[in-house]
Amino acid sequence: MRRWLALALLCALPLLAIAQAIQPLPFRDHAEEVRFQKLSAELRCPMCQNETLADSNAPIAHDLRRQVFEMMQAGKSDAEIKAYLVARYSELVLYKPPVEPKTWLLWFGPLVVLAIGGVVVAVQVRRRARTAPAVAAPANDTEDDW
Repeated sequence: MRRWLALALLCALPLLAIAQAIQPLPFRDHAEEVRFQKLSAELRCPMCQNETLADSNAPIAHDLRRQVFEMMQAGKSDAEIKAYLVARYSELVLYKPPVEPKTWLLWFGPLVVLAIGGVVVAVQVRRRARTAPAVAAPANDTEDDW
């Protein structure tokens, strides 16, 4: 019985560490909390890449949220925090990267693919319309429709 109790306690220790790591951040006021939430919603988790920093549960997201909080406490502006993260993780960390020549494919690529798809569909429809057989005259009423 003691073995099972000891084993259960050993298994519960990591849960205590997680509970300690997810403590709420001590914001000075509500405006700072809103700023933190807005900033973490504009940043992408480098590990997940499909979730914001605020939504991600990855360990790196926890670390980055803590780092963003510490930089805010140090008096850094949002632009300085974003510049630091971009320098460290590239522009993939931004949910809305700036429109510049190296991100044109990211911004305009889907429109180009959509336009090419529309042209391909239009060409196929025209090609089938030209090769479609003419509608035959209606059959005599006296013939059987077997």
